[in-house]
Amino acid sequence: MRRTPTIAAAAMLALTSLAAAAEIEIKMLNRESGGGMMVFDPAPTKIEPGDTIKFVATDKGHNAETIKGMLPEGAASFVGKNGEDVTVKFDQGGVHGVKCLPHYGMGMVALIGVCTPANLEQAKAVPQVGKAKQVFATLFETLAMDKTAAQ
Repeated sequence: MRRTPTIAAAAMLALTSLAAAAEIEIKMLNRESGGGMMVFDPAPTKIEPGDTIKFVATDKGHNAETIKGMLPEGAASFVGKNGEDVTVKFDQGGVHGVKCLPHYGMGMVALIGVCTPANLEQAKAVPQVGKAKQVFATLFETLAMDKTAAQ
């Protein structure tokens, strides 16, 4: 009889944890309403551990994949197929860099901040190509402002 409350409490805790996780959509676009071309929308995104992001291929020819060196320790990398949606659960806290491989040099990159960005300096140090370098500078600045505003 004493086990029943313990099992019930554990079940309630598990259900509460599941209910707290969110699914966020990030669209892969040829053009955004603000005039930007080849973008993830939104590009800087702050989420909590356990949240899921669905990268939606609204336009053909895009994919979403991790950038080597821009992942927290222990985080799994992923590679989505061109023209297909990919859903990724983010369990590791830190900064996760994402790119569209076909449009990487055109600056089609995203930055996912999960909880505390412990690997922030490591992620900033990863060399970038073409316009991706400029876009990441803006994304890191935006993420830093979001962190300051939350404090």
